[in-house]
Amino acid sequence: MDKQVLKQVLLDNAQLVAKIEVLPRDYDLDESVNYVFTGVRRAGKSYMMYAIIKQLLQNGLSIEDILYLNFEDERIENFTVADFNLLLECHQEIYGRKPRIFLDEMQNIDGWEKFARRMADSKAHICLTGSNAKMLSKEVMSTLGGRFIPKDIYPYSFKEYLNAMQVPYSEKALLSTAGRALFFRQYREYFFWGGMPESVGMKIKRDYLSSTYQKIYLNDIVSRNKISNIGALRLLIKKMAESVKQPVSYNRLSNILSTIGGKISVPTVQSYITHTEDAWFVLRLRNIAGALTEKESICKYYFIDNGFLNLFLLDGESSLLENMVAIELFRRFGHDPENDTVYFYNAGEEVDFYIPEAEWAIQVAYNLSEETTRHCEVAALTKIVNALPCKRRTIITFDSKDTVTDAHGEIEVIPCWEWLLH
Repeated sequence: MDKQVLKQVLLDNAQLVAKIEVLPRDYDLDESVNYVFTGVRRAGKSYMMYAIIKQLLQNGLSIEDILYLNFEDERIENFTVADFNLLLECHQEIYGRKPRIFLDEMQNIDGWEKFARRMADSKAHICLTGSNAKMLSKEVMSTLGGRFIPKDIYPYSFKEYLNAMQVPYSEKALLSTAGRALFFRQYREYFFWGGMPESVGMKIKRDYLSSTYQKIYLNDIVSRNKISNIGALRLLIKKMAESVKQPVSYNRLSNILSTIGGKISVPTVQSYITHTEDAWFVLRLRNIAGALTEKESICKYYFIDNGFLNLFLLDGESSLLENMVAIELFRRFGHDPENDTVYFYNAGEEVDFYIPEAEWAIQVAYNLSEETTRHCEVAALTKIVNALPCKRRTIITFDSKDTVTDAHGEIEVIPCWEWLLH
């Protein structure tokens, strides 16, 4: 690695970080903690580090005390794990200080975890980001030795989106005709186009989301995993989008893809899905009532942001609503590789979501205007009580509110926007 190039990158980054304005997000961060921020590309992981840096600067540190480097900078594409000592030397030569270390997109450097562990062992303050779920694998976390706190970063929640758009959502604001109209206009915008932070405020978001998807698809999935059959992968993602509300098996996806584009084996389908999960593009939901093999092979899959899912759908309101609920549940309760926090339930009768720690069963229905739909949603929530403990049962709709009573008590019917603001 050329030393002068590395010094120039460090100086450029110091100027960049000093100028960035940071919007507050709903994450509690401690400036003294070593974090590993993970999540899909452009979800705002870097801004979490910027927020910590800004806080340090406000508390009296100088920008000269900060070492920030983004490993997607093309000027350092030849950087290897052997260059980390050189990086520290460069900062020392420029500023003569021991830095707080902030490193972006660390998954690009093989062996990064050993350097991170060494820095943490030496009592250095170090924060990292990565766009690959493998950064939190058992092997990596074992190497890090408990010196870091992992933090999953999602695209904007609805409240974060409203705050970024400066749209008031208090009860008082929603009483006025103008305030309510503005709020629901933004609710529909978030519903269809999601909350990727850089897209906020854009009048036409499809182009940005399509470009970001291509970057994730080509860089974080295809290139990183050396996938040669990119046509099959593209079809797989499209079929997963079209099936977002239903449990799908590896076998079924293999059969569908083989019919369309040549023979695609079950192991290949399994591998491709794992790669999309590693890139944080889709998140898996398992059946709490399924046998062990079914828990892994017959799952539901949700897209990390409604804007990405909407690229693949026509008239997909029902799918978008369920996807939005799924991501919010993952945001609130967590989503680790084992994912033992949020499930769906299917033992003949299907319930969209079940959260064991809250003993909470949730159905999602775009509306309940048809009696058959209403009956099916209520019936499923009535029957699940006989199989799993349920302190709370909820039907989340797009915009209707009600209360239903059955033999086990009340079932709340709540509009998604109201639920998202709780």
